Amino acid sequence: MSAALVLPAGLLLGTVVDRVLADPRRGHPVALFGSAAGALERRAWAPSRARGAAYALACVGSTYAGARALDRVLGRMPASAPLRLALTAAATWAVLGGTTLRREAAAMSDALRAGDLAAARARLPHLCGRDPSVLDADGLARATVESVAENTSDAVVAPLVWGAVAGVPGLLAYRAANTLDAMVGHRTLRHERFGWASARLDDVANLAPARLTGLLAVCAAPVVGGSPRAAWRALRRDGAAHPSPNAGRCEAAFAGALGVRLGGRNVYAGRVEDRPELGDGRAPEVTDVARAARLSLAVERSALAVALLLAAARPYARLRARA
Repeated sequence: MSAALVLPAGLLLGTVVDRVLADPRRGHPVALFGSAAGALERRAWAPSRARGAAYALACVGSTYAGARALDRVLGRMPASAPLRLALTAAATWAVLGGTTLRREAAAMSDALRAGDLAAARARLPHLCGRDPSVLDADGLARATVESVAENTSDAVVAPLVWGAVAGVPGLLAYRAANTLDAMVGHRTLRHERFGWASARLDDVANLAPARLTGLLAVCAAPVVGGSPRAAWRALRRDGAAHPSPNAGRCEAAFAGALGVRLGGRNVYAGRVEDRPELGDGRAPEVTDVARAARLSLAVERSALAVALLLAAARPYARLRARA
């Protein structure tokens, strides 16, 4: 196999593996990284932004450096293409979460369709951090649709984009940054200062992928019977209203594509947030959970096509830069 084809072929193969296998329940590489990062956090923690920045740099920087060193070692070996292909595919599978995301949405949809609120509330922590005890069926549906929209960027589009532009180091470093944000990036009393750098790093890493997710959701609106024009209108008008610099782009585009209205009051372990409404449609219903999952899959397919084009063009971009 040509060296120029290793990266796009590895991204494609890793995506196929994720589609077939999804995430293992035990021993997932991201979970192992999270355990190591958690142990380091317990030793490094202090109510200090500087200490938190050093922590983020150590976790993400070491991941990137290790992946880059391994990639270079393999690149120097004779006939290394099969090994590099396997490494790229394995890294892609490890950092993608699209199949698991859609399976969780499907489980939520099944529970809500069956009228089993207890089961649906028990599943919500797999998708987001809201308090499920205060949510009825429609509230659980809204939370799921919003989580699917945001995580389509975090778990699918962003890894593929970073893999396409930076190879295996980009794949692993992005997932490391995103995992740290989930661990320490929330504004809790413990992590308000220590987690600041991790949260900002994740924001920067997702700036381009979140906007690409919004655009792809606009294009894919017909897959769920939606209007690209309505999705584009919601994205342009409401995307910046969300307190997150990135999540609003995804949620607004999904709201417009699905013809629903997202946003409103959220409760997180006693903390209440009133968020702006996104979109013009009705409130989400139980049937919209499955529609959101279908839209997420359509966005994933489009994002994979974009990533493959970027990855295939990467060697030629390097040649032009050296010329």
